[in-house]
Amino acid sequence: MKSYEFSLILTGVDEETEGLEDAIFEAGCDDCLINFRDGTVYLDFDRTAKSFENAVLSAITALESASLPIKVSSVSPDSLVSASEIGKRLNKGRQTISLWAKRARSKSNPFPAPIFGLRTKRPLWRWCEVACWLHDQQLVNNDVVELAEVIEGINSALIERNPVIRKFRDISLKAIEKKN
Repeated sequence: MKSYEFSLILTGVDEETEGLEDAIFEAGCDDCLINFRDGTVYLDFDRTAKSFENAVLSAITALESASLPIKVSSVSPDSLVSASEIGKRLNKGRQTISLWAKRARSKSNPFPAPIFGLRTKRPLWRWCEVACWLHDQQLVNNDVVELAEVIEGINSALIERNPVIRKFRDISLKAIEKKN
C-alpha cells in the first residue's frame, strides 16, 4: 500500500451546501481537505491504496454514494497543461519548454502539438502525450506516463457521462455522418 495525492473537483454541491463536511466524512473520505474557489468545491486527497487508480476510483465511488448529490467532474493534476505547468511539473525553465514546443531540439521525435488555445499566447497540451514524449527522451520514468494515462482515462470517463457533452457529441457525430 502506498499513499497518493490527488484532487477531485465536485459538482452538485457548493460552499453553502448544508452538511457537506459531514456527508463527505460519512462517505469514508476522512483523508481529504475540503477547498472552495470561485464557486467550486474540490477535495485534496492523501489516500492509501494499492495503486493511484484504486485510490482515485475508491474516492469517487465513496463520494458519489454520499447522502448529498455529489458528482465528481474531474481529477487533478489536470490532463491538460500549459507550458508553464509543464515546467513546474518537471522543474524546468520556461526557455527549455519553449524550445521543445517550437521543436527546436528534436526533429526526429518532435514535441507533441498543442490541442487548445492555438490562437492565444497560452496553448494547452495533453499531459499524457507530453509525458510519453518525455519518457521517449528519457526525461521521466514510466510511472509518470502511467499516472498521466490513468488521469486522462478517468477524466475522459467523467466527461463522457455528462449529459450535455453526450448530447453535443451525438449531434456532432450525426452531422459528420451526414457529410460523408
